[in-house]
Amino acid sequence: MPETANPGAGNNTIAELSFDDFKSIVIKDYRIGYESRQASIIGRREVLTGKAKFGIFGDGKEVAQLAMAKVFRKGDWRAGYYRDQTFMFATGMSNLKEFFAQLYANPDITEDPASGGRQMNCHYATRFINEDGSWKNQAETMNCSADISTTGGHMPRLLGLAYASKLYRQNSDLAPLTNFSVNGNEVVFGTIGNGATSEGLFFEVFNAAGVLQVPMAISVWDDAYAISVPASIQTTKEDISEILSGFQRETGTNGYEIFKVRGWDYVALCETYERAIAVCREEHVPVLIHVVEMTQPQGHSTSGSHERYKTKDRLTWESDYDCLLQMRNWMVESAIITEEDITALEDEAKKYVRECQREAWNILGDKIKAEIDEAVQLINALSHVSELKNELEDVSAELLACVDPGRKDAASAIRKALRLTVSENSDEKYALIEWLTEENAKNKERFNSKLFTGSSSSPLNVNVVPAHYEEDAALLDGREILNACFDANFERDITIVAFGEDLGAIGDVNQGFAGLQAKYGDIRITDTGIRESSIIGKGMGLAMRGLKPIAEIQYVDYLLYAITVLSDDLASLSYRTAGGQKAPVIVRTRGHRLEGIWHSGSPLGIILNALRGLHVCVPRNMTQAAGMYNTLLRGDEPAIVIECLNGYRLKEKLPTNVGEFTVPLGKVEILKEGSDMTVISYGSTLRIVMEAAAELEKLGVNIEVIDPQTLYPFDIDNVCGNSLYKTNKLLVVDEDLPGAASAYILQKVLEAQKGYYALDSPPRTLSAKDHRPPYGSDGDYFTKPSVDDVIEAVYGMMHESNPGKYPAIY
Repeated sequence: MPETANPGAGNNTIAELSFDDFKSIVIKDYRIGYESRQASIIGRREVLTGKAKFGIFGDGKEVAQLAMAKVFRKGDWRAGYYRDQTFMFATGMSNLKEFFAQLYANPDITEDPASGGRQMNCHYATRFINEDGSWKNQAETMNCSADISTTGGHMPRLLGLAYASKLYRQNSDLAPLTNFSVNGNEVVFGTIGNGATSEGLFFEVFNAAGVLQVPMAISVWDDAYAISVPASIQTTKEDISEILSGFQRETGTNGYEIFKVRGWDYVALCETYERAIAVCREEHVPVLIHVVEMTQPQGHSTSGSHERYKTKDRLTWESDYDCLLQMRNWMVESAIITEEDITALEDEAKKYVRECQREAWNILGDKIKAEIDEAVQLINALSHVSELKNELEDVSAELLACVDPGRKDAASAIRKALRLTVSENSDEKYALIEWLTEENAKNKERFNSKLFTGSSSSPLNVNVVPAHYEEDAALLDGREILNACFDANFERDITIVAFGEDLGAIGDVNQGFAGLQAKYGDIRITDTGIRESSIIGKGMGLAMRGLKPIAEIQYVDYLLYAITVLSDDLASLSYRTAGGQKAPVIVRTRGHRLEGIWHSGSPLGIILNALRGLHVCVPRNMTQAAGMYNTLLRGDEPAIVIECLNGYRLKEKLPTNVGEFTVPLGKVEILKEGSDMTVISYGSTLRIVMEAAAELEKLGVNIEVIDPQTLYPFDIDNVCGNSLYKTNKLLVVDEDLPGAASAYILQKVLEAQKGYYALDSPPRTLSAKDHRPPYGSDGDYFTKPSVDDVIEAVYGMMHESNPGKYPAIY
């Protein structure tokens, strides 16, 4: 692939170049764009012939992306969507061979460094952490945060990446961190299709960036459609920059600089991007570049044809105003290149793209063929000593006959052979078992690894430091314990920042940050608008750029407004990049016991199912919460901490090492030992369980109470399972809905920890009712587990086991 037209520069204007130099740059640009178009065309063919699963490409967007690449420098960031292949090629952050490796889902990160085969094609990422989890020097590389398929889902992350530049520029204490920023000069480039500008995330982030004044450059690729839906149905006035014109900054106001340019006009695009990014980089003003009159020659994706919904006039216009055709015509007319030479360039480019495609296909295919051949040899060897020779030969023949075989075909054939010979024993059969065991381990690494980065800096590896107390330790409100913890950590680590609704000036609604903004400044402890998705995205972007953010969602009930960002983007980041990126943001929130539908939530079922990839911490009091924050702030993996709403004014002892002691993740705590029943609970409900335990003892029942402390990871030492082997009875008390977190805990204890075999009676769960809790204490009593409920549930199970000793209460 030829070198980029102006790699990481933006330093030379057209006026400073000789005509020969100018011609050379333009010709190189055209070749990159033409190669990108050929990659789209060939990629579509590969899908339609069955070699790849699905295809979505950037054809029609090439010329604008060439212009954008010219002003992209080392240290800059991209957070875009899946039409940006030309930009990625032009900047050198990807290449044609990697493009096809991803199309073929090659799980080798040396071939597909963006995702190791885990993402569909045109989902880009650069690897900004090393194999050991340490940071690379982001200031010396061009950086691409990992794409997701949801078309507006990357916008919150875009905001956070740009906000990091602002913090690096305005907080002089961060100046030594030159591997992440050079005085905040980095621009963050975002791209989005015109259809996706109708999404709420786009508008939320657009407003937030205008308020914050961050160096964020949003390019809208406008081809007048969103799949088949025209702009007339998508956008008021059919023009996103027109309806956003009120954001245009004026003298004395914040806001945007807004530009509009045609997507087929190479010269205008280059000039527009140079002007726009200069303002963005130098003044830290967000910019919108609305690129109109774009085309999409192959339609939205390989799933269908755009001829079904575009008129003949529209299709004719798109053919005439194809950006590469317009650039080609201009180049010939301007004597930049002759018709003969540009035709020769195109022929050469076609051959080069095809060579890259074939090489990518053969690299993966040769490895799979070797595995297929090995599996066939093993099955044939078994057939020679088996009574089922013919059946096994059929299995190997079927495997050899596979068209475009995959690793699944080899594994499936071996497994079928082992099923056929289930009653036989031989060295040849053991060879199949050994092969399958080894391949399963390899495929686990290929397809199931890196949910977390798992580096030496993982919070799971943070040293355990117990809390220490003076004999006359002060009894403080729980909120004061948290406040002291945050104070100590902000003093210790200049990279820690916190933000959220009401967090700064008033110190959060429950006073955990009281007085800390005045002490550490509003650049580190910041109020935000009511925009939960942007809060999470801001935290994610900051964390990707080396800072340690605490992003607060005021109540866990409102986490739903950020769940798409948390689930689609943050939770999947390490996995979808095969460990190439990380974002150790801490999401702080509060919930559990209080009153009312939107101030009493315990949606752990949602959190556990949607947020695999985050540690889920459920402290029972503020001292435990403080220890978890101390652990997480020394680690490098994302987490959510749910504080107990009814615990802020309960008295707790102040540890002398309040900013140093740690609570290990995945380690349970036995709050009360017992022999009759194992009771597992977490958060606010634990106080109810402990109160019930005292009365149960009066009834002759001695329960063991276990606090998991974190639900993900859950009890990595199997303490719950071991307890069950002692008590033989299990009750899970949970204020989530029936079948939610309690079902998760049962699966962990009964299946993963093999607790099922220790039961001598059916396990039970005691949870909230099937609805949100009503307002008022009576509503709480009749909706969520109460002390009476716990006592009667435990006693009832004891009665079932031994009715003579434990007669029915009623």
